Amino acid sequence: MLPSLLLTGLGAFGLVRPAEHQLPLVGDTPSSSSFGPAYRDDLLALHKNLVSTSSQSGAEGNVGDWLIAYLQEHKFKTYKQQVSPRDNTGANGRFNVLAWPAESDVGTTIRGDVDISTLVHVPPLLVTSHIDVVPPHIPYSIDDDIPTSETHINGRGSADAKGSVASQLTAINLLRSEGVLEGNDFLAVFVVGEEDSGDGMRAFSTFMEDKFPNAGFKAAIFGEPTENKLACGHKGILSCTVTATGQAGHSGYPWLGKSANDALVRGLVALIDADLGTNPVFGNTTVNLGLIQGGVAANVIPAAAEAAMAIRVALGPQETGHMEVRRRMEAALKAVDTSLAMACTQGYGVVECNCVVDGFDTIAVNYGTDVPNLSGNHTRYLYGPGDILVAHSDHEAITVGALETAVEGYKTLIKHALQK
Repeated sequence: MLPSLLLTGLGAFGLVRPAEHQLPLVGDTPSSSSFGPAYRDDLLALHKNLVSTSSQSGAEGNVGDWLIAYLQEHKFKTYKQQVSPRDNTGANGRFNVLAWPAESDVGTTIRGDVDISTLVHVPPLLVTSHIDVVPPHIPYSIDDDIPTSETHINGRGSADAKGSVASQLTAINLLRSEGVLEGNDFLAVFVVGEEDSGDGMRAFSTFMEDKFPNAGFKAAIFGEPTENKLACGHKGILSCTVTATGQAGHSGYPWLGKSANDALVRGLVALIDADLGTNPVFGNTTVNLGLIQGGVAANVIPAAAEAAMAIRVALGPQETGHMEVRRRMEAALKAVDTSLAMACTQGYGVVECNCVVDGFDTIAVNYGTDVPNLSGNHTRYLYGPGDILVAHSDHEAITVGALETAVEGYKTLIKHALQK
C-alpha cells in the first residue's frame, strides 16, 4: 500500500486537480469531471476496452488485436509472439503481445507489427501481466456517470488482471511523457494462458532464451491483484490425482470384495490431517479436494475410485518445495492402504519476490502466477490493483481509486527497478 497521501487523492504526486476534458479512446466512458488525476479519462477508457473485449483462456486473439492497435497509437513497436493454438482458439489465433518504445519513430504513428530483430538487446526491465481471463464473460459496467475514486467498475477481468494491464500502460505512458523512460529501458509483455496453464509466459521465456541466449532481464514487474500491496511471493502448487483399486461384488456381501471408495476416503482423510509443511510467511500447505468419483451403482462394491486435488505448497525453495510435500503425501497414503497410488504433474515450491521498497505495504498470497514461468536470474516484483477474493467470481469488480493508486505504484516500482 502506498503512503496515505497517495491513498487520499494522490496529493503526494501533485496530481490532484480537476481533470481536463479528454475524449475517450473508444466508446462512451464517462468523463471524469470530478476531482482526480488528469489521466483518469484515458485510464478508464483503456480499462473499459480491455474488459469489454472477451478473452477467455485459449481465445485471446480479439483483445490482443485491440491492445496492439492501442499500443501502436501510443508510439510503441509491437510484435505478435505466437503461442500454440487450442480447440477454442477463435479466428484470430493466440499470441503474446510484445511492445517497446519506438525510438526514431516517436512522433509518428506506427502501423503494423515490426520485425522482432529491431529489438536488438534485452532491456533491463520487463513489465508484464496477462490478458486472458476465466469464464464466463461478464460485461463491463460502471456505477457512476461521473466517476470518483470510490466508483466501482464491474466485469470479467476488471481486477484479474486487466486492471493491472491498464495501470501498467498508463504508468509507462506517463513516465515516457515525463522523459523518465527511454527506448532501451523496458519491454512490456502481455501474455495469454496464465489462468489455466501458463503456456503464454513459458512460450515467451523460451522465445527470449532462443533469441538472447546469454542475456536476461535485471528485473521483472508482474501485474496481479495484490490490493496495491507489494507481494513478498506466493505459495507453490502441486496438482495430484489419487487412485484406489478394489474388487467389485454384491453390496450385501462386502467381505467378498474390496471397496475402492472406502480406501480412497480413508486416504483422503489422512492427507487432510497430515502435516504437509508450514511457512512463517505463507502459512500451511493446504489440500483442496476438487473432484471425487468412484463406483458404478449404490448396490455394487466399487472397484475403482479417484480424487483430483490442488495442493497449495507452503514449503520452499521453489525448485524442490513441492517434492517434499509430495513425499509426505505418499507416506500418509501408504500408511492407510498400499493399494492407493498418486500421480502428480510437475509443480513448484514457494515463489519468493522482492517486497522491500519504500512506501509499500506488503502481502503474501496463496494463488499462482506467471512469476515462476519466466526463467532467469532477475529481481521479481508482484503488484497490482484489485482483490483476489472477488476475482473469478460473478461479482468481480474494482474501484477507480484502486486503478489510480496502481498507476502511481507502478511508476514508483519502475523507477525503483531502473534506479531512476
